[in-house]
Amino acid sequence: MKETQLYLNGVTKSFDGFKAIDGLSMVVARGELHAVIGPNGAGKTTMMDIVTGKTRPDEGEVYWNGDVDLTRTDEVEAARLGIGRKFQKPTVIESLSVADNLYLALKAPRGVWATFFARMSGRERNEIERLLALVRLVEARDRPAGDLSHGQKQWLEIGMLLAQEPELLLVDEPAAGMTDAETMRTAELLREIAGERSVVVVEHDMEFVRALGCKVTVLHQGRVLAEGSIDHVSANPEVVEVYLGR
Repeated sequence: MKETQLYLNGVTKSFDGFKAIDGLSMVVARGELHAVIGPNGAGKTTMMDIVTGKTRPDEGEVYWNGDVDLTRTDEVEAARLGIGRKFQKPTVIESLSVADNLYLALKAPRGVWATFFARMSGRERNEIERLLALVRLVEARDRPAGDLSHGQKQWLEIGMLLAQEPELLLVDEPAAGMTDAETMRTAELLREIAGERSVVVVEHDMEFVRALGCKVTVLHQGRVLAEGSIDHVSANPEVVEVYLGR
């Protein structure tokens, strides 16, 4: 059994009487690639908000690496602990080159003076080259980020998140708006990233989730409806009814 990195037990969160999360329990092992799917309103975003310290649950336990209580942390503290989050819409600096975006994202002092007097070290150059190769953007390294396709911008932002050296990546609908080819390359990228770190992918594209080839948790009305392989959850009659729509 792999070591548990993220543990949610009986987590509940209500907004104006509506239970966005209702007794949610889920475990993510260290180095695991894990997909979370479900219809709109299933609680996926609220779950990520709770894990990253943006929202505090009303009830339940959320632990990081066994003993860190995430219900008592805020977003800055969660990031310092090694929890990284990628939102659906890319937030790259479009006027800067791809390589410069990665450089600014590197885990190092990045205050005004530190940036002004910075001289890229050999280690930083090597890390940027490694990230460029990983996210399939070596040939685009000197291009302005604004010139990239939507899919390439998503890959760049994943690279920028990796530059922060997180232990866990929460990735929100990375395949949205991508071509079929970009979607498959993104699945390949996320499979490569997992292992060295944990990756939780929140998605609704079933073919993309199938390409990930990982454990899947299906949420419905804030609860876990089913869990297992994509074939297992796709064959669940309740999942077919509430998520697949047939």
